[in-house]
Amino acid sequence: MDYTAKLDNALTALHDEGRYRTFIDIERRKGQFPHAEWTRPDGTKQEITVWCGNDYLGMGQHPVVLEAMHEAIDATGAGSGGTRNISGTTVYHKRLEAEISDLHGKEAALLFTSAYIANDATLSTLPKLFPGLIIYSDELNHASMIEGVRRNGGAKRIFKHNDLDHLRSLLEADDPAAPKLIAFESIYSMDGDFGPIEALCDLADEFNALTYIDEVHAVGMYGPRGAGVAERDRLMHRLDIINGTLAKAYGVMGGYIAASEKMCDAIRSYAPGFIFTTSLAPAVAAGAAASVAHLKKDQALRDKHQTQAKILKARLKGLGLPIIDHGSHILPVIVGDPVHTKELSDMLLDQYGIYVQPINFPTVPRGTERLRFTPSPVHGPKEVDAVVRAMDDLWSHCALNRAELTA
Repeated sequence: MDYTAKLDNALTALHDEGRYRTFIDIERRKGQFPHAEWTRPDGTKQEITVWCGNDYLGMGQHPVVLEAMHEAIDATGAGSGGTRNISGTTVYHKRLEAEISDLHGKEAALLFTSAYIANDATLSTLPKLFPGLIIYSDELNHASMIEGVRRNGGAKRIFKHNDLDHLRSLLEADDPAAPKLIAFESIYSMDGDFGPIEALCDLADEFNALTYIDEVHAVGMYGPRGAGVAERDRLMHRLDIINGTLAKAYGVMGGYIAASEKMCDAIRSYAPGFIFTTSLAPAVAAGAAASVAHLKKDQALRDKHQTQAKILKARLKGLGLPIIDHGSHILPVIVGDPVHTKELSDMLLDQYGIYVQPINFPTVPRGTERLRFTPSPVHGPKEVDAVVRAMDDLWSHCALNRAELTA
């Protein structure tokens, strides 16, 4: 076996398809987000505006968050020193879990190092707690949910995206006595569409199933206190397990589940992804707790976020661009080809100082490659004008290139 040749083949295949992913070196500057500095491959610097970040509200730069992190690091130092079972539980972790459980109106919350790990660890552990469990998972659920369901060794059923009739048919076909769980998202991040939460809860009640919702792209941004779409729609009490992140709207890092005290205790006690992982640094937990607490009261920031998203959508629609608009803050522009998507992304960065990463298969289906813009409250009129002008200039250029290739 020529291992190096195999690696070359795998990487060459990505290059040939136009799906090879490159990192760009960005230095975020305190107090200047969404503006940053890009280090070009030749070592020169260029000022850029970030349009694809998940720091949706700019909380990664908020003074309340930074102050809490400074205080914690001055008080405790850097790392936590271990897993939660071995010296890694601090007052900062407990405070953050209390903020999260209060946010979602649940008895308890359990903190993980990321929302990916929270999904994977929880969904892969549930069949240990409920032998014979069948998980019904939306086909467009995040990779972390898919991985958790795949690894758990239990039965799974994949239902068509947001298709209640298909889900019903799957539920009806299984043993009524079998334990069941329906797993779905509140906002699907690639198209920005919403899950039918109330109808899914109705089916769960009818078939005696647990409900598991991923609110990663909604927490901080929806609902009167930022608890997500379920809070906005007054449905949190009908959800058994809520997954969320601290790395997007809250601007720090980490993930969690919020649920009953017994559910959190059982996951804490049985999930290897929790038991054997060093806990978040105390300063990170402190910053996240400050962010959650602040956003419970800052409706003005949420309102501004939605306004900026609506403005950018309206202006890109005015250019005739093929955007997807399901009413959320996520704004995908469909290009439909990985090579042209990368070309457009590169030209925006190089010529206009606008950074928006291309999104290709397997994140999205082939033929739906896209640029995914994420407006924030700190993208003002100047930044919006610049991105609209750039897209207007470049879209026609890329359209001509596509026409020449298909002629």
